[in-house]
Amino acid sequence: MKTNPSFHPSFPAVGFIGLGLIGGSAAKTIKRVYPGTKITAFNRSPEVLDRALAEGVVDKKADETLSAFGECDLIVLCVPVVTALSYMEQLKAIMKPGAILTDVGSVKGDIHRRAKELGLDACFIGGHPMAGSEKTGYESSSDRLLENAYYILTPSEGTDPSRIRALSSFISGIGALPLAMPPEEHDRTVAAVSHLPHIISAALVNLVNETDGPEKFMHAVAAGGFRDITRISSSSPKMWQEICLANSRDICRMVDLYIRMLNDYRERISQKESGPLLQIFSDCKEYRDSFDTVAKGSVPQEYRIYMDLVDEAGSIASIATTLAVKNISIKNIGIVHNREFEQGVLRIVFYEKEAMEEAIRALEWRNYHIYR
Repeated sequence: MKTNPSFHPSFPAVGFIGLGLIGGSAAKTIKRVYPGTKITAFNRSPEVLDRALAEGVVDKKADETLSAFGECDLIVLCVPVVTALSYMEQLKAIMKPGAILTDVGSVKGDIHRRAKELGLDACFIGGHPMAGSEKTGYESSSDRLLENAYYILTPSEGTDPSRIRALSSFISGIGALPLAMPPEEHDRTVAAVSHLPHIISAALVNLVNETDGPEKFMHAVAAGGFRDITRISSSSPKMWQEICLANSRDICRMVDLYIRMLNDYRERISQKESGPLLQIFSDCKEYRDSFDTVAKGSVPQEYRIYMDLVDEAGSIASIATTLAVKNISIKNIGIVHNREFEQGVLRIVFYEKEAMEEAIRALEWRNYHIYR
């Protein structure tokens, strides 16, 4: 039986600056997959660092000089972009030849510009794991959070291709799905599929809040579709303030395009143009149905759960068998590859609420970790 080596050949020593949700999850995952990897970490909260050390996730603590990272083959910045920028010059003087510096930020423009200014193009590869949840901090981290999630890499222009291949191999090894693209394309892409939806969600929630009458009828009936569309508005306000400031150019471009499209739709509605309206919703449905979860009707309420899943042969079959024994029908089942705002690696959708509740009981009895 083939087993993984105790550490990845390119990265026997890995460093983390920041042990929050993403940093802690990545460190835990590496220790699970490559237990022989020597992990060095620095965190502003010493209590978190002590806990990670006691749990065996971290092997060595670094202090504010960051000198301990001079031994690392890979250094991961898991802090907000502004904070990451402040560490880069310090790390430049410490990093050993051949080491790679990366980050996990959701905006890449500023950090790539800083890498170029510092002459770090050859060793800096931007990173963005599309995983996360509404929870934060090391206490919420998991050694399965990155599994089967897209992990975007944005190499610098001067990065050696062999380093890109090595980091991609490492990411694949811990169970994530590496996807390389230029940093400017990354920021344009996430502005459309991640950042703009949060702007739209915030606007919709605030619109209902400001236009609701004293009887609060809108608040009372805001369920189903409205809650599904606006769920992401429960994310960290501070984080989204920072994202809007860091990616303002691309977000504004997408907002402008969206406003133009809304004005066009408004005109079609105002003029009661039945043909164009039907085409709008037909095109929308066709494209949306190409995603892994097919929506029918306008925005129906879905009874769905998310769950952690060990990435090995037969895992999904075992879950399906557990549900089949209980005569529970599944509407849809699939792996979530973009998990930036969803917990769990496997999504299961049911036809009825009662089926969902029975499935939760059956799966939890089998010690599966379920997220509603």
